[in-house]
Order: sequence, then C-alpha cells, then structure tokens
Amino acid sequence: MVLDKLTNAARYYTLHPLFEQAFRYLEETDLKAAATGVHEIVGKQLLAIISDGPGVTEQAYKLEVHRRYIDIQYIISGTDRMGWKDMALCQEPNDPYQEERDAAFFPDKTDTWFDVPAGSFTIFYPDDAHAAMVTGERTVRKVVLKIAVL
Repeated sequence: MVLDKLTNAARYYTLHPLFEQAFRYLEETDLKAAATGVHEIVGKQLLAIISDGPGVTEQAYKLEVHRRYIDIQYIISGTDRMGWKDMALCQEPNDPYQEERDAAFFPDKTDTWFDVPAGSFTIFYPDDAHAAMVTGERTVRKVVLKIAVL
C-alpha cells in the first residue's frame, strides 16, 4: 500500500509498465469536468472510474481485495477516509472472489485508518485489503485507476 501526493508520482513510474501512463492521465485530464463512469485509457489494461458522491459509515464498510487489477485511487476533491489490512491477516472472505467483479469482501475490521485529501493518491495491490469512501455523508470526487496485474 502506498499513500502519496500526485506531485511525487514520478517516483512510482518503474513499479509497473502502465504506471507512468496512469499518472500522466491524472496530471493531464481535467478531472473536475470529466464525466463520471468508466473510461478506457488502454483497453481493459488501464481503466479510469470517476465517481462523485457520499461514502459509507465506519459501521458499514467492507474490506475488499482484487486479483486482476491494482488500484490507484486519486482524490479530486474532498477527503476520502480509507482503511487497510494485510490480506494475509484476514479471515476467509464472507463474500468470496468473483471474476466478473474482480473482488472478494472480508468480514474483518481494520485498525489502520488514514485520510486521503484532494491531490493525493493511494496504491492498493492485490494483497492489500482496503476500504475506501468511509466518509459518511461527506461528498468526495475521485478517480480509481484500474491497472491490470501482469
């Protein structure tokens, strides 16, 4: 798991062949004006999912993991409260992995919480169980970049 500011994105270019293109998308796109929904950047290898709205409460969140994609979650406006837990420490999923949604959900709770303000991003790898949008009624505009695991 990584938490950093977009101004430091170049530090991460070498971690994956599509990371430079992913971060350039964040830097060069007018994300405040971009339409919500799914945008293909490099086919199904690199997708952007733009959303705008309130999140869930700390009582209602679920930890999730993915197998096919790495998430780069960038906050456009607002502050996104996120949670993290090493998947190796999680119980069995109570909602098992399904290929079509590329997600499994765990009953576990986390003690690791952090606020991600506008201009910052997180990177979640497949072994990072994470919960995002634990913001209650607060509105957050964000983009989740889905980068295919090689």
